[in-house]
Amino acid sequence: MAEQKSDAFSFFGSTGDLAHKMIYPALYALEKKGRLNVPVVAVAHADRTPEQMKAIVAESLKASKAGIDDQPAFDKLMSRISYVGGDDAELATHQKLRAALDKAKNPTHYLAISPSSFEAVIKNLKDSGCAEGARVVIEKPFGRDLKSAKELNALLLSVFPPGNVFRVDHFLGKEETQNLTYFRFANSIFEPIWNREHVESVQITMAEEFGVKGRGKLYEESGCLRDVVQNHLFQLMALLAMDGPRDASAHSLHEETARLFKSVRPAEPKDYVRGQFEGYRDEDGVAKDSDVETYCALKLEIGSTRWAGVPWIIRAGKALATTLNEVVVRFKVPPHNVFAATDAAPKANQIRFRLSPDPEIAICILTKTPGEEFVGEWTNLAVSKAHPTEMLPYERLLADAMAGDRRLFANEESIEAAWAIVDKILVEHAKVIPYKQKSWGPQQGQDL
Repeated sequence: MAEQKSDAFSFFGSTGDLAHKMIYPALYALEKKGRLNVPVVAVAHADRTPEQMKAIVAESLKASKAGIDDQPAFDKLMSRISYVGGDDAELATHQKLRAALDKAKNPTHYLAISPSSFEAVIKNLKDSGCAEGARVVIEKPFGRDLKSAKELNALLLSVFPPGNVFRVDHFLGKEETQNLTYFRFANSIFEPIWNREHVESVQITMAEEFGVKGRGKLYEESGCLRDVVQNHLFQLMALLAMDGPRDASAHSLHEETARLFKSVRPAEPKDYVRGQFEGYRDEDGVAKDSDVETYCALKLEIGSTRWAGVPWIIRAGKALATTLNEVVVRFKVPPHNVFAATDAAPKANQIRFRLSPDPEIAICILTKTPGEEFVGEWTNLAVSKAHPTEMLPYERLLADAMAGDRRLFANEESIEAAWAIVDKILVEHAKVIPYKQKSWGPQQGQDL
């Protein structure tokens, strides 16, 4: 049975950074394609006139990649947006929201706010009647550890049915991430070799050349492991490692993701390297003796028949040598080298999934170099998947949430299972190791 489509969209934090960078451009993209078709209610602390709200939206869109390139669509978007000002911790603000929603019976509420405000907002949505028949969309982090994740899930499910809760991990909305899923399960030639018999290791990297960009105070509350590894990069691991779901439904995808996370052995401190780039402690809002990691490398093992003994190496960090997000699946070298007499060094094939920049899938094979001897050289069979018309991640995710499609959202079971993997090392770990900016992080991470 088709899900009931939302008949209104509200979002809290409408003057914040996330709204400015992601939500307004996504709503504008949907409007340009004729896919919005519902009233939009923006909620924030300070009162705004319609002219001030229009200026906020215009500033956001002008700063986006597309800019304002369709004036009629912009005008139509502005005609949809109404504004509710007030403290989102107060019931009166939510009562004004209920009035602004008018006759809407199935609204979607987007919480683009600090996690510390989740509890008050969720309770006020219920007490004001705004939660009735509604969906709620929340941003990561989904808790700070396993205990707080369970508490947040319990709170959400005390107000909203499980099928009406949408947890955003924008990595799942990326075209490149979805293509990785499709590559795995649509191409039958890889399934026979996608296991411990043939794969030597898998490495997932998210490197950022820039630092914390003035967000030192916020970063002090998270660190690299909480910020991108436990969520974004674990989701990539799940898509690469999980067994094939029965179908492409949300239930089947969530079921296999949770099963995969539950099979990962909890991370041990000896397999966890933490680094901090030199100069981080000079950032505004950062403690002078900060032990928050801006780099981490983690070795994991999946306790399943398919993957037993295969190391999964995940690394991420800021102020590194380049900006890059990719996965490298390295295969075992052949057991017998036919060309040992002329090409003695063993070489392993690999598949590289580059998500950014310049998305690409490449299969690295050996071909013979010209000449009399049998000597190989690397050749990439590569296909670039960048496309100028692809949807923005938030455009896709907002549309899916309002349509009730949960396939690209994380569910409570997989989130709690992912936290269980790192729960120990959140507390038990070595101190950060300093590393130079524009490097590849601490040597210990390279050794791992």
